[in-house]
Amino acid sequence: VRLQVQNVEKPLYRGTFHCFQSIIKQESAFGLYKGIGSPMMGLTFINALVFGVQGNTLRALGKDTPLNQFLAGSAAGAIQCIICCPMELAKTRMQLQGTGEYKQKTKNYKNSLDCLIKIYQKEGLRGINRGMVSTFIRETPSFGFYFLTYDCMTRYLGCEAEDSYVIPKLLFSGGMSGIVSWLSTYPMDVIKSRLQADGIGGVTQYKGIMDCVRKSYHEEGWRVFTRGLTSTLLRAFPVNAATFATVTVFLMYMRSEDNIPECEPNPVIHQPANL
Repeated sequence: VRLQVQNVEKPLYRGTFHCFQSIIKQESAFGLYKGIGSPMMGLTFINALVFGVQGNTLRALGKDTPLNQFLAGSAAGAIQCIICCPMELAKTRMQLQGTGEYKQKTKNYKNSLDCLIKIYQKEGLRGINRGMVSTFIRETPSFGFYFLTYDCMTRYLGCEAEDSYVIPKLLFSGGMSGIVSWLSTYPMDVIKSRLQADGIGGVTQYKGIMDCVRKSYHEEGWRVFTRGLTSTLLRAFPVNAATFATVTVFLMYMRSEDNIPECEPNPVIHQPANL
């Protein structure tokens, strides 16, 4: 977030690792966890919603095909925006508080919940849903590629339940799914972050998505749309490896406990929702 929105004329950070070092030096290790309250509150519901909607949509579509995997994932991504957008707004505001051009002597927000309450009091529902359209544009295809990649990877690697290497295979498949999903829509994430950060200092720069795209490109060129990509991918692999592997293993365990018959004669783990 800090790399995505920093002032190009007076940049605070030269890159991912310089940003990391600067935060620790100036704010201690706790600075790396600014805004953690918002993801802690929202991610549980987001993951439950995503995997639930994806699984039920895939069953409703009737046939397990690559296209249906993409469509089911896209449906899940679209619906979870309801929680994701306010969560990321609070996270963005908390992470930028007290830095660069947003540096102030007193803190505007005590925590993520206080941030959302104050935004709601000042701007109403429209305020806490700032960036909803850009979030929707990012998340819908991103989750489609997310589930499609995981399905293709597990099929290719032959992730069978009795395989002694099934956990490493699931971790690798989940990690690669996260990387592909972020790469597919990353430029829109930059725009989303800029829109959600806009107005923090009391000045609004952008009228909307296209205005943000035009101004960002005009001022910084096409490289602006890759700002922060390295740190995002470094995070994406372990996070999504853990997420997919945990969901898959949990569902495998529940199936064995309940003795639910296989949906298909093929024992290969295609995708968590099919277990």
